[in-house]
Amino acid sequence: MIKKQNLELVTLNQRKTYNRLPIAWEGIPFIALPLAATAVLLFLGWKLFAIPMMVLTLFIIYFFRDPERPQIPNESAILTPADGKVLAIEELPEGDNRYPNRAKKVSIFMSLFNAHINRIPINGKITSLSYHPGRFFSANRDKASLYNEHNVVTLETYNKAKIAFVQIAGIIARRISCWVHEGDIVEAGQRFGLIRFGSRLEVYLPPHCTIIVTKGQKVKAGQTILGYLDGTEDQK
Repeated sequence: MIKKQNLELVTLNQRKTYNRLPIAWEGIPFIALPLAATAVLLFLGWKLFAIPMMVLTLFIIYFFRDPERPQIPNESAILTPADGKVLAIEELPEGDNRYPNRAKKVSIFMSLFNAHINRIPINGKITSLSYHPGRFFSANRDKASLYNEHNVVTLETYNKAKIAFVQIAGIIARRISCWVHEGDIVEAGQRFGLIRFGSRLEVYLPPHCTIIVTKGQKVKAGQTILGYLDGTEDQK
């Protein structure tokens, strides 16, 4: 029974990762309820109530959109893992519990109006996953990075560089979904998760990486190049 359940989980995660629908799989239950309510209200002739329910349905469909993104062929390019706006670019002189070494950190804020599918920034292997429960401060505030519920995904590239990307819940978002597992071989631009209703994503890079995005820039997951992995070894 356990093996069967694990197989079903992997299959479902694969469907989410390689989704071919215009909306994310996880959005279907959220869309179905207000859509059914709209249909019932229209059937009963209660148009005054049906219209706001229809607007809500359209917004949820818009929120859970899952557009196809062309892959970037440059293997040294680090892609932005989330749609949104670059909040900050920092150089960290020492490591923390998310990244043990010196690093460059890029923080991205996803508003309610951004597509919320998260994508792998560069080819490699998932070496660890670490989920941490926490608070739900507004994701555009600095303390959200420290205290909010978050999930750390660590990846090792083929040239042994380590990159960490952190899914952080926001004031409205109450669920972080991650569809990859430790040991998975992943590709740049591949879907790996989703955070519901406004959130933040942070990327920790080795200090030798070149960052080309700027603070305040709007970026698209799997399409905007965040920077380049210039070095050939992980910095200790």
